[in-house]
Amino acid sequence: MAKAAKTAIKTKDQKAAAEAKNYSKVIKAVRSPKTGAYTFKESIVHKDKIKEYLAS
Repeated sequence: MAKAAKTAIKTKDQKAAAEAKNYSKVIKAVRSPKTGAYTFKESIVHKDKIKEYLAS
């Protein structure tokens, strides 16, 4: 019975896992105008919009 429950959960998560593969974590270095020091901005971006995010 435990195996049936595991497979039921696994099939529900496959759809979410397939959708999650379309996103990537992007880390962008941003320079502070006051001090000139770099800070890092992290965000989750759809894979089709990564270049747009990094250009802005």
